[in-house]
Amino acid sequence: MNFPFFIARRYLFSKKSTHAINIISAISVVGVAVATMALVIVLSVFNGFHDLVASLFTSFDPQLTVVPITGKTVPNDDPILTQIKALPQIDIASETIEDQALAVYNNKQAMVTVKGVEDNFSDLTHIKEILYGDGEYELHAANLQYGVIGIRLAQDLGTGAKWNGYLKIYAPQREGQLDMSNLDGGFVVDSLISPGVVFSVKQSKYDAGYILTSIEFARNLFGQQGMLSALELRLKPGSDLDAVKMKIQQLAGDKYRVMDRFEQQEDTFKIMSIEKFIAYIFLSFILIVACFNIVGSLSMLIIDKKEDVVTLRNLGATDKQITRVFLFEGRMISAIGAIIGVLLGLLLCLIQQEFGIVALGDSEGSFIVNAYPVSVHYVDVLVIFLTVILIGWLAVWYPVRYLSKRLLN
Repeated sequence: MNFPFFIARRYLFSKKSTHAINIISAISVVGVAVATMALVIVLSVFNGFHDLVASLFTSFDPQLTVVPITGKTVPNDDPILTQIKALPQIDIASETIEDQALAVYNNKQAMVTVKGVEDNFSDLTHIKEILYGDGEYELHAANLQYGVIGIRLAQDLGTGAKWNGYLKIYAPQREGQLDMSNLDGGFVVDSLISPGVVFSVKQSKYDAGYILTSIEFARNLFGQQGMLSALELRLKPGSDLDAVKMKIQQLAGDKYRVMDRFEQQEDTFKIMSIEKFIAYIFLSFILIVACFNIVGSLSMLIIDKKEDVVTLRNLGATDKQITRVFLFEGRMISAIGAIIGVLLGLLLCLIQQEFGIVALGDSEGSFIVNAYPVSVHYVDVLVIFLTVILIGWLAVWYPVRYLSKRLLN
């Protein structure tokens, strides 16, 4: 066994002549363990929210979407898009037109995003699984144009799941100049009727601002005949998403961008990643403060073991080996604290997953989930463990070398 490590282990677990050293060592372990436990729990909660949001988007967003890099729309007969649709891995391809408009109902109005989709949109996504109301999912019937709106938008406009009459949609004219004496002439106006259902993605972006309708209605409203805003795709079961995405991007070149579900909500997930990283940095600073207790414990131990140091020197131990004894002491304290903290953090995460002890609100049903979601990513656990070990080892390196020179000579 390594000689300095053997002596350090004896010092760590043996009874000291000054009882306060044992207490400070225990406090050091507890401090590191609590900081480590906090890192595991907080990062797992961020992972839980990340996974929760990702699961909510899957009911509305396609697996892959192809959008133009420049401009809002492109011709729907573009040969590149035709090649993409013909790929053997593509199960469903659906064209969409999407743009901003003004929705007006009974003197209430709201800025909305009108998304015109093809009839196969319900096969492309899981839209029918998030519908509420007594009607059925429909986009058009003969000359009638239906609009399926978000549940919060229905509340804002006062339409309910089924409205009477027409929901008027105003979109700016694409050509010509606005005549201030005739403002109505600057807009294209069309109307939608209710199919008797609303959708609830449980995300404000969609629920408070989106209207689903037929692609014919959207093209007429925005003056985009023969154009599309995006080509949305669903792959055949068993297809390798990353490989297919790469192949489509090669076909698309620098004219189109191919996005998966996470990239379609890039802003949301980027904000969550930044928040998680900031939490990691702040808790790491708390960990650094906790490691200063180790320095205090080691300084007292060095003073307490002066006589032992003399004995070790007489037995042939070098100053370097003696310094390493106390380095190993500090490193073992940080390692033990890290292991205890990780185990406690994982235990509390498991308890929260199973029983939801920490609730999000006072009343059940106030939020999407009743308790804080937790998802343990073991890559994060490994990063946390290595962070604690690194900080703990760096925290004791210079103080131990300095104290050894001052107190042991």
